[in-house]
Amino acid sequence: MKRPLAPPSSAIAALAGLLACMLLAGPASAARTYEKESESEFRQQLAAGQIREATINKHIRSVRLVLRDGSHKLARYPPKQEQRVASQLKARHVKVTLLTPEQAKAKAAKKPVHHKLRYIVGGIGIAVIVIVGGMLLYNRRRLRD
Repeated sequence: MKRPLAPPSSAIAALAGLLACMLLAGPASAARTYEKESESEFRQQLAAGQIREATINKHIRSVRLVLRDGSHKLARYPPKQEQRVASQLKARHVKVTLLTPEQAKAKAAKKPVHHKLRYIVGGIGIAVIVIVGGMLLYNRRRLRD
């Protein structure tokens, strides 16, 4: 008489561990994204008092803004105008941060993150699933005979 096959507990434990690893590696914390806007939109927000804080990067002539509603914007200004922009922001009581030349160059040189680790974990996970599935199939066929 044949008894029903139960999957080995080690296979179940391996699958549970794999699932936990994939969930932990799943959604990587996304980098903050700044929505680009024109200089006229920047002036309108400044006039309306919507800007809470600003970070000026003189190296790439940009201003990263945090608005009162929590959204993040990126505005560009013309060459050699950072003093004018900073004084306009300070006149509206906006917290202004000027990046040092080292920080500005580091921000400009940042490359986009390619989530290589996520792909490695996914590949290992698929390989483990295939191996465990093959092992279970092999054991099931062997016990039938």
